[in-house]
Amino acid sequence: MEPLWRPEPATAAATQLEAFRARACEIADQALPDYAALHAWSVREPHRFWAEVWEFCGVIGERGSERVLLDGERLPGARWFPDARLNFAENLLRRRDGAPAIVFRGEHGVRRTLSFGELADQVAALAASMRAAGVERGDRVAAVMPNVPETVVALLAATSLGAIWSSCSPDFGTRGIVDRFGQIEPRWLFCADGYRYNGRAFDTLERMPELLRELPSVERTVVVSYLDDPSDARMAGLPNAVRYAELLASESGADHRFEQLPFEHPLYLLYSSGTTGKPKCIVHSAGGALLKHLEEQRLHVDLRRDERLFYFTTCGWMMWNWLAGGLASEATLLLFDGSPFHPTAGALFDLAEQEGADVFGVSAKFIDSCAKADIEPARSHDLSRVRAILSTGSPLVPESFDYVYRKVAPHAHLASISGGTDLLGCFVLGDPTAPVYRGEIQAPALGMQIETFGPDGHAVEGESGELVCCNAFPTVPLGFWGDDGGARFRAAYFERFPGVWHHGDWMERTERGGFVIQGRSDAVLNPGGVRIGTAEIYRPVERLDEVIESIAIGQAWRGDVRIVLFVVLRPKLELGDELRERIRRAIRTGASPRHVPSHILQVADIPRTRSGKLTELAVRETVHGRPVTNTEALANPEALEHFRNRPELAEQPE
Repeated sequence: MEPLWRPEPATAAATQLEAFRARACEIADQALPDYAALHAWSVREPHRFWAEVWEFCGVIGERGSERVLLDGERLPGARWFPDARLNFAENLLRRRDGAPAIVFRGEHGVRRTLSFGELADQVAALAASMRAAGVERGDRVAAVMPNVPETVVALLAATSLGAIWSSCSPDFGTRGIVDRFGQIEPRWLFCADGYRYNGRAFDTLERMPELLRELPSVERTVVVSYLDDPSDARMAGLPNAVRYAELLASESGADHRFEQLPFEHPLYLLYSSGTTGKPKCIVHSAGGALLKHLEEQRLHVDLRRDERLFYFTTCGWMMWNWLAGGLASEATLLLFDGSPFHPTAGALFDLAEQEGADVFGVSAKFIDSCAKADIEPARSHDLSRVRAILSTGSPLVPESFDYVYRKVAPHAHLASISGGTDLLGCFVLGDPTAPVYRGEIQAPALGMQIETFGPDGHAVEGESGELVCCNAFPTVPLGFWGDDGGARFRAAYFERFPGVWHHGDWMERTERGGFVIQGRSDAVLNPGGVRIGTAEIYRPVERLDEVIESIAIGQAWRGDVRIVLFVVLRPKLELGDELRERIRRAIRTGASPRHVPSHILQVADIPRTRSGKLTELAVRETVHGRPVTNTEALANPEALEHFRNRPELAEQPE
């Protein structure tokens, strides 16, 4: 197979990854001639590898003794940099000049900037106000905020004090927010007066009184004016509320102070999607998040000082936390709030062109939607500065690789990446020194021993299996909040294969050393005992022009499992026998006869999480007549009704 893209030799040689590899050769006192050799060394000697990441990326802090890894053979249980002291926010605020740190654009045309110096001064002022009110290390600070500069300021102010940060996007319903923040009992809550999406303004303050009644731990509510400056009457309806602008003004000119904390001090509280129960509250460490994001962004993305980093995300998805980490590389963050297709289908490409994005990050679903709409940014926009395109959220199918290189940015490094909230980073991701092959993720993350396991817990070659990580890494979570003793945490990741992280993705390693993610392993179909990844079905189906998107589940049927496929068609189209047969033929040809569904049914919409992921499990539960216990985790829970009590799936009398 010929690659779709290959870096110019001079460009590859000038990457930070190559500079790091040269230093690693000196440390290892041996030749590490390529990425595979570097990766093998990083797994074989993790203490040396992560110590060099600290030095190479210029982490601000005290490493203390030479100890880097204690109980490294324990997973979970290993401890990283046990004697180190650092502050996460200090590392992200290392730069204080007049260059832009944040450029914000809203879908309604507003544009704002903050320089590195202005960002640091605002963080200092807000932190001083919080400190004066008694916020201290270990306190939880929560936010119901759009992706605006004030959210980044609040994050950095809170973590400069050693407080623990947690955020949701404002489109979450009240119950969804309570299910998350109710577990962690925040002392402070930041909220915007509203947000915009797809040309509409949505009021957030109207439901804040109800939310605050459900969160009695909140002592102070900080209101950010985004839509408008809230009236005194509206502010009076919120107990102990204060305007964000007033907090900044009250401590303007405050000195910068950063609490020096252990490497494993809690930094973030993030949440699983929670579509089948109350979301798990995952605790991530400050040092782990900082080091992992520096390693991924500097080595795998080649992010540099003064480059402009964009990722389309909300504050309820881990990619927002990942995006914020770009400040530690002294890059400019490009923030966007709103619909990616408003006011036109090319809105994000407008931003990339006008703001000069160097790294352009989106979801696989966004790329697929652009391809379906036949948008051709390579013709309509000047994207010459975009040198890297990142994609995550779901598997990027081979046809989407084709689309990017034909119609978006033929010159760019397309890096499909995969990991998750669970580890606040990636297991498999890009390599800027290597070619890109159609449909493949390029490489395993440095420092992580990634394998594909069969049911017996042994690595398999040339076939699909469970994605696992066999060694300790810095962003193994500290645990789940409130999970005293850690039983739920161990059951979630380490019960299936003791001593090995079991992630729950179904994956195959290619002959070139790349990876193909085929979906969640708990959504894998099992007709006749043959395991089939759902992505293998979606790929040929969604190539058909009539199909916008699809979702497949396994329905329990007469002692076995049968595949049921649901499709969303283009407007005004109806699913008839001819199209059904073409869908079956496409699956049979593009996958195998075993992949062909027993039933193909049309639906008007498909439920997805608020980060845009399809929810096969929620659909499966609905089809089987079982309750979906946390519909607040869904962006469009009403879509489940399209799958409930379908007569076509009922047992027919003989």
